Amino acid sequence: MNIILLDNGFRLEANGQPLLHHSPDQPAFFVGTGRETMDMYRGNFAIEDYVEARTALTHARLSDDGNSISIDLRRHPGDEPQLTLRVRELADGAELNLESHNSTLNRFWVRLTASADEKVWGGGEQMSYFNLRGRHFPLWTSEPGVGRDKSTYVTWQSDVVNKAGGDYYHTNYPQPTFVSSQRYFCHVDTTCYADFDFRNAEFHELQVWEVPAQILLRSAPTYIDLVDRISAHFGRQPRLPEWQYNGVVLGLKRGEVHALEKLQLALDSDMAVSAIWCEDWAGVRETSFGTRLFWDWKWQPERYPSLDSLIAELQQKGVRFLGYANPYLCVDGDFFPTAEQQGYFATNDAGETAIVDFGEFECGVVDFTNPEAYQWFKERILQQEMIDFGLSGWMADFGEYLPIDVHLHNGVSAREEHNRWPLRWAQINAEAIAERGRTDDVTFFMRAGYTGVQRYCAQLWAGDQSVDFSRHDGLVTVISAALSSGLLGNAYHHSDIGGYTSLFGNTRDAELFRRWAEMAAFTPMMRTHESNRPADNVQWFDEPELTRHLAHMSRVYRHLAPYLKALGDAAAERGTPVQRPLFLHHEDDSRCYDIQDQYLYGPDLLVAPVHEAGRTDWTLYLPAGADWVHCWTGERHAGGQDITVSAPFGQPPVFYRADSAWTELFRTLPQPEGLY
Repeated sequence: MNIILLDNGFRLEANGQPLLHHSPDQPAFFVGTGRETMDMYRGNFAIEDYVEARTALTHARLSDDGNSISIDLRRHPGDEPQLTLRVRELADGAELNLESHNSTLNRFWVRLTASADEKVWGGGEQMSYFNLRGRHFPLWTSEPGVGRDKSTYVTWQSDVVNKAGGDYYHTNYPQPTFVSSQRYFCHVDTTCYADFDFRNAEFHELQVWEVPAQILLRSAPTYIDLVDRISAHFGRQPRLPEWQYNGVVLGLKRGEVHALEKLQLALDSDMAVSAIWCEDWAGVRETSFGTRLFWDWKWQPERYPSLDSLIAELQQKGVRFLGYANPYLCVDGDFFPTAEQQGYFATNDAGETAIVDFGEFECGVVDFTNPEAYQWFKERILQQEMIDFGLSGWMADFGEYLPIDVHLHNGVSAREEHNRWPLRWAQINAEAIAERGRTDDVTFFMRAGYTGVQRYCAQLWAGDQSVDFSRHDGLVTVISAALSSGLLGNAYHHSDIGGYTSLFGNTRDAELFRRWAEMAAFTPMMRTHESNRPADNVQWFDEPELTRHLAHMSRVYRHLAPYLKALGDAAAERGTPVQRPLFLHHEDDSRCYDIQDQYLYGPDLLVAPVHEAGRTDWTLYLPAGADWVHCWTGERHAGGQDITVSAPFGQPPVFYRADSAWTELFRTLPQPEGLY
């Protein structure tokens, strides 16, 4: 990356391509003021902005002290500078450090040079579109919405009934970072609301509701090298626990008798099971949304009478027990009075505990900016009630829910802290495990995220997809989610098999469950979920055929454990994600750059999940530069072409590289003969 000084301006170039150009007639920097309105309702946000002023900083005065280039940015030559930009050259890029000289400024825009054929990825975890070009992406952690497509009945109903319809850009995990096909990445150091706009053919315009501290630009010769540098910058995840490779994690949420009965059915069906995940271990309550958990994070004996001894008994059989927690405590739970008496909750305008409606029950927000509250929650709940009790992991949920109208111990506005909250939530979970010396053995998975979550969060899960094949909220969206977040250093990603959200008559059927299970066998964690309405949705134990199907796919997952462990080595060493976009290993094949419904599982397996109803065959693209062998038939195909293959249940479209060192493992995958 080169910095070229111009008269009253400068230009950055990456890999010989223009990246940022600033001159009086082509300014790259703009500042202004605006007034926003934000309405939060149960984790969903309606956000509008009114820009009062926007000014182009056309004039630049440069100085070079040998260590960095200092640039004062003004509207006119005689004006006082509005911003000072200090550009520090790196071996592979540049840091742009910003200082505002006007305290009234609360809007900032920067334009990076774009080319018409450029691709852009990232933005955190994006579920609708992998290539971000042609759209803008507001970056604000929230509920992703139900349906996420304004033209559908489910989304319309969600908007009308719950203000929860969502749109293509809503995500639990945004991040102000993007990766360009020019082989560089850009990261903006901010936790404020941002909007990255990739609609213009000539430039990318990045908007932030503050003057950010820094803009980081770094390049690399290959995409693999670029991911290495991204993950090194944000931090790398711990390896998967050894027990997870043993098979599927069974989500069972109807009490101890139900859990043990279904576990025994699974084992009797030769299902490879690594754990049971009982999110209702702390109890439940019934709401109009469905069965909800009781948000008081400790064992409830009424629902799991023998759990204190059962966990050890299960572990002797090779089955771990996982639970659930989030950063909030219900007002009718045992922990709430203690936390309130100690002043551990965020407060309202009157200085009292802020009470938040989470959907027919109320909670307090544990204030993690208060060191004493942070330590208490970590020790009393995560360590004593969960790790010491025997849990081998849990879903760490609701990191995106910090209300924007509460007051926090550190004095920082909740609007500024809101995007940072998932990071704080991930950190407290990781520290609780590490302080017990259990990082290699205890895991947790989150749906929320933001910059830096990579170094703490052991595994991502894709959130609450609808129980269907819908384009913007169904099975296919978790592929884009894995690919976009993976490029930013999140190596491990998975989803609820069969989806989660069942509303307005939308229920899971057997076909969807089968197809989702097929994909899940080729992800780092294979995990079922009974959904928010278990009685209304098909479960793997409802039909013998579904039980056999899940058992087969679980054995496929277990068979691939040696390969998955090797991918874990790559993740630890270089941050390379397990699920990879095709172009990560096929840079010279232009067809690979826009494909978002297939992925490479490591370098040697290509997975093209069936994500439409009623299909018995499937058309996919095989990347050029290799021959590919169909895992189930052994047929060999040349790369660089579209092919159509038969896709019966139990034989998802999966191929391996003909020259792979893992050929014997792939060639001997468990076959589904006699199961269907």
